[in-house]
Amino acid sequence: MEEHNSEIKHIKFTAFRAVDDREACMSFVEGHKRVLEIFGITQITSAKADWVLNPDVYVMLVTDEDTGKVLGGGRVHKANGINRLPVEEAVGYMDENIYKMVDARTAAGTGEVAGVWNSFEVAGLGIGSLYLSIACVAYSAFVGITSLFGLAAPATYRNVYNGGFRPIMELGNNGKFYYPKDDMIATVMFNEDTINLPITVDAQKGIGLEMRKNLIHEHEVVSKRGDVVKLTFDLSRKNDN
Repeated sequence: MEEHNSEIKHIKFTAFRAVDDREACMSFVEGHKRVLEIFGITQITSAKADWVLNPDVYVMLVTDEDTGKVLGGGRVHKANGINRLPVEEAVGYMDENIYKMVDARTAAGTGEVAGVWNSFEVAGLGIGSLYLSIACVAYSAFVGITSLFGLAAPATYRNVYNGGFRPIMELGNNGKFYYPKDDMIATVMFNEDTINLPITVDAQKGIGLEMRKNLIHEHEVVSKRGDVVKLTFDLSRKNDN
């Protein structure tokens, strides 16, 4: 298992439309697959690679700015009435109400943050998925999305909740499902206003709104070992057609 890498001083988050950069998408897929295999997860809907052909999928790729190494990523899927969202494929066979919920919100612009992963190098810095999730939500506003679904594992539930998502109590067991394996639980979450972010905690909301105002936004964080790490968020590649 990879440990904290003190050589990582500058991490870049770059957003783009999946169909516009196949090579970067495949780097995302391979990195995600490796992380999942470490945890013994081989079947997960958000890890399937068919999304690379979907014009309504947007990628947030995390790289070491100095070496170009891929360190993590996440995706924003926009519901289009043609391709099911990953959350629909994940829990729809257990609770069909998820289909109705997505369909009812598609015209207004809904979607999902899915496939969020980090290498152990990034996790070792103590940064985890927090800033990646903030960046995905911030970028969603540029592609006509006003609300977002998500699946949260127990380890990420707090960050997702602080990001303005709430469990959908009408689904499953108060939003909870056995997923992606019978011995694991995930909660279906929903953020009903990703434009104004009314219930997002102030710290996350402030960073997200700053990203939307300055499409290339820089932020410094102190790792859990005391190193200063520079984060650059590039949300300049906006596509909504």
